[in-house]
Amino acid sequence: MRWVLLLTCLFASLAQALDYQLQPRQIADGVWLLEGSTDNFAAKNGGNIVNLGFIETADGVVVIDTGPSRRYGEALRQSIEKATGKQVVRVLLTHHHPDHVLGNQAFAGVPIAALPETTRLLAEQGDAMAENMYRLVGDWMRGTEVVLPSEEVQEGTLEIGGRRLQLLALRGHTGADLAILDERTGVLFAGDILFYQRALTTPNSPGLDVWLADLDRLEAMPWKQIVPGHGPVTTDAAPFAQMRDYLGWLDGLLRQGAEQGAEMNELIRAPIPARFAQVNLSRYELIRSVSHLYPRYERNAMTRVDRQD
Repeated sequence: MRWVLLLTCLFASLAQALDYQLQPRQIADGVWLLEGSTDNFAAKNGGNIVNLGFIETADGVVVIDTGPSRRYGEALRQSIEKATGKQVVRVLLTHHHPDHVLGNQAFAGVPIAALPETTRLLAEQGDAMAENMYRLVGDWMRGTEVVLPSEEVQEGTLEIGGRRLQLLALRGHTGADLAILDERTGVLFAGDILFYQRALTTPNSPGLDVWLADLDRLEAMPWKQIVPGHGPVTTDAAPFAQMRDYLGWLDGLLRQGAEQGAEMNELIRAPIPARFAQVNLSRYELIRSVSHLYPRYERNAMTRVDRQD
């Protein structure tokens, strides 16, 4: 009997330890935010490093991204129904990275929509990303499997339950990045096109020039409040300014390094400007970005021998 009680206590303790304790915060009329940490994936945060949101409509709730695990997705769905008293009627995925989509299992029976290329990338990379998440955050991932979107969306206007959402198809972060603007409130869910006070990630970026062009399109939308994919919510253009500054610095570092024939090991040790001191994980993400992007800069800097005079 004592063993039964001990096991019961252990399971209860484990369940409590694996509680995301989600607390949605209403940031505008019918618009809610769940704000994640700006740290890296770790067992202590369960992969909860992302900003997600949901929007109430007359027909039900539209969810923007589902989180890093099945457990998170289940907690998210429960918190939505508790906060709004409404059922989820649609999920929109901003892109295919694991912290944004591995909660999809919790939304069985709900249409899950994404850009076509997001679905293709998730089908191609999803299992490997999920396995990596298991290694990074451990027990939080138990039972998590990749679930692909069931619908496609395109750039344009989506109307649900009297609520008009502007959808913008971008490419800078992954090659398929969806931004969502709620017309009624001006809240812009920028996805990972915007990082703020947290260094950006580049594993699938088609190029920093593409990302910079996306920022121009995104900033031109009639927003009043910005929800970056990672980092604090703002009502001013500070995230755009920081992103342009950071991308410009990173591009210049890689370009100059390639022109001078620098080795990767030199670039990952490059001084990070003091103005980025408050940008979390700058050194960590610089190391990753050099590995992701520098070979492309090196190729572009090479002179083709068959074109020499």
